[in-house]
Amino acid sequence: MNTIKPATPGKLRVVVMGVSGCGKTTIGDLVARELGVPFLDGDSLHPVENVAKMAAGTPLTDDDRWPWLATVGAALAQAGDGGLVLACSALRRSYRDAIREQAPDTVFLHLHGTKEVLKARTEGRTGHFMPPALLDSQLATLEPLEADEAGFVVDIAAPVADVVAAALTNLAAVVRPAPDRAGTKPRQPGVDLAAPPFNLDGDAIAWVEGTIGAMTLEEKIGQLFINHNNSYAPEYLDGVLDTYHVGGMRYRPGPSAAVQEHIRYAQSRSRIPLLVASNPEMGGAGSCDDGTFVSTHLQAGSHPDKGIARQMGQVAGVETAALGCNWAFAPIVDIHYNWRNTVVSTRAFGNTPEIVVERAKEYFDGISESPTACAMKHFPGDGVDERDQHVVTSYNTFSYEEWNRTYGHVYRQMIAHGVQSIMVGHIGAPELSRHFRPGLPDSEILPATLAPELLQDLLRGELGFNGLVLTDASLMVGLTQAMKRKDLVPATIAAGCDMFLFFRNPAEDFGYMMDGYKSGVISEERLHDALRRILGLKASLGLHRKPLDELVPPVEALSVIGSEAHRAIAADVADKTVTLVKDTAGNLPITAETHPRIRLYGISGGADFTRADPLAYLDTVKEELEAAGFEVHVFRTAEQREAAGEAGVNFMTVLAEEATGDYPEKYDAAFVFANVKGFAQEAAIRIKWSSPMAAEIPWYATEVPTVFVSLNQPNHLIDVPMVRTAIHAHAGSREAIRAAIEKIQGKSEFQGTFNDNVFCGSFDTRQ
Repeated sequence: MNTIKPATPGKLRVVVMGVSGCGKTTIGDLVARELGVPFLDGDSLHPVENVAKMAAGTPLTDDDRWPWLATVGAALAQAGDGGLVLACSALRRSYRDAIREQAPDTVFLHLHGTKEVLKARTEGRTGHFMPPALLDSQLATLEPLEADEAGFVVDIAAPVADVVAAALTNLAAVVRPAPDRAGTKPRQPGVDLAAPPFNLDGDAIAWVEGTIGAMTLEEKIGQLFINHNNSYAPEYLDGVLDTYHVGGMRYRPGPSAAVQEHIRYAQSRSRIPLLVASNPEMGGAGSCDDGTFVSTHLQAGSHPDKGIARQMGQVAGVETAALGCNWAFAPIVDIHYNWRNTVVSTRAFGNTPEIVVERAKEYFDGISESPTACAMKHFPGDGVDERDQHVVTSYNTFSYEEWNRTYGHVYRQMIAHGVQSIMVGHIGAPELSRHFRPGLPDSEILPATLAPELLQDLLRGELGFNGLVLTDASLMVGLTQAMKRKDLVPATIAAGCDMFLFFRNPAEDFGYMMDGYKSGVISEERLHDALRRILGLKASLGLHRKPLDELVPPVEALSVIGSEAHRAIAADVADKTVTLVKDTAGNLPITAETHPRIRLYGISGGADFTRADPLAYLDTVKEELEAAGFEVHVFRTAEQREAAGEAGVNFMTVLAEEATGDYPEKYDAAFVFANVKGFAQEAAIRIKWSSPMAAEIPWYATEVPTVFVSLNQPNHLIDVPMVRTAIHAHAGSREAIRAAIEKIQGKSEFQGTFNDNVFCGSFDTRQ
């Protein structure tokens, strides 16, 4: 047994090493729990390329391993105050040396087992990307710990409890006593403004402290709020700023010139510079009416080129900065595990933590080229439940261990990458909450916005996040169903959030927050910690150094919004990401020469809260098809025909008229373009046809070549499994529609990729 070198005082770095199947994850997690420090599975740090090779049974080369080992070493070096236990094979001496280059006092716990024991364990595992066939390769690679290496060996043949006990005995010389987690709520350290993500110098810190010291109590309470500006009228802003002294705002999108002038007026009327937020999840679109739509998050994850996400971030940063925005409620770092979940289906980069981390970093780097802070969302992670927090509380039901390997990995990586703020979702996490509060009954499982064990013990404590935490929109029923408004408003801040997103009734909510402070629900310490983070974020953006009249760019800056260069980026992204999901009937290509007469169907799902015409995109589709030489016949429902003044029609007459034996004589092919949304209004979204047994349902797939094109949701095959040609174009933009039609004709190749969620777990959708 080797001599253990002392760890840095107050910090223990342990690598649990060994070949696949030795129990690194199980033993490592149990040891970490006993020591009261975080656990991280090093496998979760592999880039996507390494995961793909291992899943295919291909051994990694050293060139594959060096970047991964550097990431492992960095994770250990950046561990919080207590330290970190990390599972990593670390089979060669050179690999361990690479880790020690960044974390010199790392202790290696080698879990040793015979080949027979290891083989039995690897063959019994499921859901892991290391197949048993690679065991021989790993054993041949293994170089045992040498005498000068800090570490020790434990035999895994013993029961798990004995293995853990042996490990703890060997670590006793360098570990502090394990805390009693049951019922404890460790005090979290206050903000460090000199540390990431703020990185403030002395002058900036002095501005933060001096500003807080000069505030009235009303101004301090006001800084906790982010207002949703429901009017562009100057007198409206006067009332909000003079009465409630808000710390930030998000405006209602409109024309870029009006938005910029609105922001300019707001900044001119605020004594303390405002954080001005936008939702640039898709580029400049959503921040103003004329902003550039580049791609959805899913679209940016649906091509091998990770630079698409960076381009989306770059355009988002340039266009929103031109408006005067300085805070992006993005990137979205949810993982789309459940195909039924439609609130993040297009708003997640993919269905694995590896793709989410890779693309989120690219987006962050792109938008960070502009003077913009990011708020990634939605902690503790959406995509497991199928429901939407806008209308009901949803839950991330992963175990503590599974969460750490997936969502936890994403948050650790992004925190280390420098993200400045985190938006907390109204998402409960029962197993996470019970990890920190054992025995917590179902009735006390709260959404993360109200759960101190998730915000303080996990996010601030184990993940070591030093930045700003804000709630998701406070009008969402996922929050409001939890408790009375007067209680939940201050409870969010007391639990660990620093800012509260949107008033319901400004006078009431401001009063509730003030009452919460005066009654002690919000302590003086918690209030001032939140204020330091809010002002610290403002100072990190340099807002404290700018005159009020320079916080918003001049009108001329708006020329970048919707520019020709940005539209060219959007067109290139559309061309790369239009995806052929299936063409099992071999219908493609379809051209105006081979199939001149097209029956065109549009599916929208109905109008949503934006009140925009849900079928407006169909005019664009028709224009693009006609430009390609097709003769287009647009189907209209009974309701549409009645609205146009036609009498005597109903769904039965339309069906009888449409579904006739001469259909193939009238039309050469059928195209169905679906742009189904419903975000924030339904717990889940599926196709809703115009009537029972509607004439637009693809009964005609057996009559003529039928092509189904989704312009939004990726999960429609569950409702149209009978179509044999399915395309995901991702967006209803002209660029995406044009690219899809070009590819249908065979004028360009399909380049987009998809994950298995598109088949919705049903055999018939693949046919």
